[in-house]
Amino acid sequence: MANLLLYTATVLIWGSTWYAINFQIGVVDPGVSLAYRYSIAALVAFGWCLFRKKSLRFGWSGHRYFLLLGLFLFGFNYLSAYYAQLYISSALNAIGFSAMIWMNIINARLYFGTSIAPRTYIGAGAGMLGITIIFWPAVHELSLTDRVFVGAALSVLGALIASFGNMVSQAAQRQRLPVMQTNAWGMFYGALLNSFLALLQGKTFNFDASPEYVASLLFLSVFGSVIAFGCYLTLLGRIGLERAGYASVMVPIVALCLSAVFEGLRLETNILLGMALAVGGNLLILIRVRSRR
Repeated sequence: MANLLLYTATVLIWGSTWYAINFQIGVVDPGVSLAYRYSIAALVAFGWCLFRKKSLRFGWSGHRYFLLLGLFLFGFNYLSAYYAQLYISSALNAIGFSAMIWMNIINARLYFGTSIAPRTYIGAGAGMLGITIIFWPAVHELSLTDRVFVGAALSVLGALIASFGNMVSQAAQRQRLPVMQTNAWGMFYGALLNSFLALLQGKTFNFDASPEYVASLLFLSVFGSVIAFGCYLTLLGRIGLERAGYASVMVPIVALCLSAVFEGLRLETNILLGMALAVGGNLLILIRVRSRR
């Protein structure tokens, strides 16, 4: 029951964050918005740890993992995702990120020696084919510099970086580093990274006081970062990379529904077919994983 609650919370929150990101883009530079997001998230996470009397003191061996999490899971991956949404809709961005399921399985093989059955590769291929079908009508006649192609590339790149972050989290939990404190420090380093990159690019640290921006910022900081990452990474540690990745299968479905309602996204045949292939391929992977446990 506990794992089901963790999974449900992860899917519902992350599925809605893709829509909330829309309100972060416009007045404030995406990188600056991310610096705000993870500064708030780190403060909330540190505050929770102090309230629960959880130790925040770790040696360099622990901070190496925290720093990598800041780079991969709370930094570069979200920079890619935010910038991708300048070019494509939130639902398509979420679908691109669903590629993380097969990236997790391949990376788990490379970094942890997890055995991979042939049908796993078939499932991964089906997922990639599904994503290609979804984006194909928008890009097949356009140049490599087209906005949609750039958005798709950024989305998939963000998924790859996030998968590396998943590997770091798995390794950290194998070292018995606690999830909440690890996330707090990781978000702190992520906030520093995003702030540094924004300053390096000469971005202005302005602020949008509109209710939409403030509400979405708080939602992304508290729910999308502290709560959802806490749920997902706890789930990852409990049931493994492959099974926890099931969340990334369902997140695009939630995002598609929200995008259809609020963004006017038309669920064309290619999107439905691509989603069916992506979900079917991922389920093929996960069913195999379940049968081997």
